[in-house]
Amino acid sequence: MLKVTKAVFPVAGLGTRFLPATKASPKEMLPIVDKPLIQYAVEEAVAAGITDLVFITGRTKRAIADHFDKAYELETELEMRGKTKMLEIVRNVVPNHVSCIFIRQVEALGLGHAVLAAKPVIGSDPFAVILADDLIDAEPPVMRQMVDLFSYYQCSVLGVQNVAREDTSQYGIVMAQPLSENLHKITGIVEKPQPEDAPSTLGVVGRYILTPRIFHHLERIGKGSGGEIQLTDGIAALLKEQQVLAYEFQGTRYDCGSKLGYLKATVEYALKHSEVSQEFGEYLATLAKRPQ
Repeated sequence: MLKVTKAVFPVAGLGTRFLPATKASPKEMLPIVDKPLIQYAVEEAVAAGITDLVFITGRTKRAIADHFDKAYELETELEMRGKTKMLEIVRNVVPNHVSCIFIRQVEALGLGHAVLAAKPVIGSDPFAVILADDLIDAEPPVMRQMVDLFSYYQCSVLGVQNVAREDTSQYGIVMAQPLSENLHKITGIVEKPQPEDAPSTLGVVGRYILTPRIFHHLERIGKGSGGEIQLTDGIAALLKEQQVLAYEFQGTRYDCGSKLGYLKATVEYALKHSEVSQEFGEYLATLAKRPQ
């Protein structure tokens, strides 16, 4: 039985919606309270039993590699000051049994191109794809839910949720036949259709488990929407050969690629944070009482 032990993190995008904050720092390093978005994504992968993390990076993304590298000076300083709790946090950003691999995407040509760049590392294994700016609060973590499904069905699985029809042009939208309450067999998929053309309102939202056959199709499809190599188009081709499932995951998604989604996530995670939740909640209560 095949197992999912590798995950791809496409992190080469420019993050233009957060300029100037992302001029010199990747959007994946934007913090939600005290952890960057990419760390939440990595923790989700590790919780799913994934041990090989493949980051597809760009020219300005050194901060991501530095974040997951050993910080000798910082660790020495914390140790000298006796700050053992902070030292433990820094040392456990990535568990010892997990490997980080960084691949430079010379030119950002779309999500499909980023996934294809991981082929030399992925080889003939099934693998996950996690988009860090889709932050999903779930227990168990969404990728854990999807890995369990893959273990049973042994086929590609896409994380989906119902989106507003007026927003379909922002997502890959699937056509699907229900298999159970939250699971569907995909019969078609289209990239960012206009609301009047969308075959459904089930949108793919940043979580994938794919079989290695996807690489064959990504190498052949050419450029699609926006002049980029679209992962959606590769999946559409894969559907002609293999079963692909759509899973309506259990959890709350925050679109941290948008300013509003990022702010919502920051508030919600702060309200659950052990250090600040009570005082922050009290502060929000005072804001609610302010005259408009």
